[in-house]
Amino acid sequence: MRTKSILLLALVMFSVLSVSSCQKKADNYPLFWTWLDYRPDMDFEAVCAKMQEVGIDGVMLNAPTPDDYRTAIPVAHKYGITVHAWLWTMNLEHDRAKILAEHPEWFSVNRLGRSLADTTAYVDYYKFLCPALPEVREYLNDKIRAYCEVDGLEGIAIDYHRFVDVVLPTTLWPRYGVIQDREYPEWDFGYHPVMIEKFKEEYGYDPREQEDPTADIKWRQFRCDQITEVANLFAETVHSFGKKMSASPFPTPKMSSRMVRQDWGKWNLDIVFPMVYANFYTMDPSFAYDCTVENVRDKNPKTTLGCGLTYSQDIFACMDEAFRGGAQCISIFTVNSIRTQEQKDAFRHYTDSVRALCAANNGRLPTADIVQAADTDPFKHPGVIAQVEKRMQYLIAGIDPTVRRRRGEPRPEIPALPPVETGEYTFVGSHDIVRDYTVTDQISGTQFKVAFYLYGDVLSGWNVEKME
Repeated sequence: MRTKSILLLALVMFSVLSVSSCQKKADNYPLFWTWLDYRPDMDFEAVCAKMQEVGIDGVMLNAPTPDDYRTAIPVAHKYGITVHAWLWTMNLEHDRAKILAEHPEWFSVNRLGRSLADTTAYVDYYKFLCPALPEVREYLNDKIRAYCEVDGLEGIAIDYHRFVDVVLPTTLWPRYGVIQDREYPEWDFGYHPVMIEKFKEEYGYDPREQEDPTADIKWRQFRCDQITEVANLFAETVHSFGKKMSASPFPTPKMSSRMVRQDWGKWNLDIVFPMVYANFYTMDPSFAYDCTVENVRDKNPKTTLGCGLTYSQDIFACMDEAFRGGAQCISIFTVNSIRTQEQKDAFRHYTDSVRALCAANNGRLPTADIVQAADTDPFKHPGVIAQVEKRMQYLIAGIDPTVRRRRGEPRPEIPALPPVETGEYTFVGSHDIVRDYTVTDQISGTQFKVAFYLYGDVLSGWNVEKME
């Protein structure tokens, strides 16, 4: 694993930056965080010791009840770990069954008129509430208040504060057997009767009467604004207790407003950890840089910008790209993925390196000259093109790399893949956020259709198909 790159990056930065262009270190927030599920019967002290060992000093903790935090927080503090309560909001978790039984009228409705109270979107646990309902807002805000009353809890971190995914990241399509090249009605939520009435009162028409409701910018933004109103209601409550408000939204405000109706740049957050999971999108670390550049521009100016990443073989490259783009702290999903001693040592080396860099620069993280927008040209992303052409190799060999192994199954042995030598990519058209190309492998003569997706003005995914 690569751990020296941040030091090399720092040397380059110091050579081109003045002190005035350096960014303050995360406003005294921990530099490295993790998301973690807590259960009363777990050995939480051992997990805290592990966090301390690898250099993680902040945790967004998902515990079932406020009393669980009262038990866990003293343990975390013993190891110098800041705790935010990681709470699912619009998609219920711990009280899902209770609310389904008592208030089925609270749940979100899709464009086909189907409620999540009695239908499924992707997975059974997707039970999103309608944010336009006053009763929903009151219920969730009371929950937030109950957690804020826990002594020693430094903040509230909201998650699933959105609608159902209108479109999934491209790498997840095979898992659910979908191709989402546009917004389809079964996954387009926000059509609860109360939501429709509120929109009609403000704009004078029913969005369902539009020829294509997905093209109605007012309707899309209205749903985003309902989510924002609830987020800022929570923030007001959290701040009234003197605590910090954080969130784990989708990768950028523009991406999330299209993909899940979540315009988090307008939320009154103290700190944000957008879930910039490259393995869900382009499968290349450049995705972390592209998203972070956009987030520096589009976040609430008062919000400290973090970056949420999955722990993978590319973790150090992804953290480099996030810091290079302007992130001030990192959260990993999850510390439990750091298993071997070699992995622990490598991660600690990286976190120590970043802290040493801050200490050498008066507590500041140096950042490169940030561009105002990510480059959307897929051919300026060599790592992405390499992934695309690797997929071509699999398809020529007749192997489907998207098939998931069952838990516990050994990883299948992959035979040697045939080489590919692509000719020129020919642009054949675009619609909405999709750019379509064709290309031919010069060795096998196989033709491919390649689609690139640009949700939120970021190269956010791709797909490859053999042409018959």
